[in-house]
Amino acid sequence: MNILPIHKDISEYLKKRNLERKFIKQLTLLKIDVSYPSLEVELLEPKSLKIWSFRLDKKYRAVFIFRGSNVIEVLDVNNHYR
Repeated sequence: MNILPIHKDISEYLKKRNLERKFIKQLTLLKIDVSYPSLEVELLEPKSLKIWSFRLDKKYRAVFIFRGSNVIEVLDVNNHYR
């Protein structure tokens, strides 16, 4: 699985909240196995948009899409309960 570089705003968000290491760890797991249990990958509503998320920790999730069959683009990282 290939992962596109993240946007500067996402990188700043991660740094500001001290989430960089968690993000890299979870992104590495995502590259290896999208169905890895600790990622808790889920298809978001409406499902027809095919937007997915994975868990960074209990509070934060990353939102992503598949660009083709083997490429992932992270669109956002946010508070899971906002």
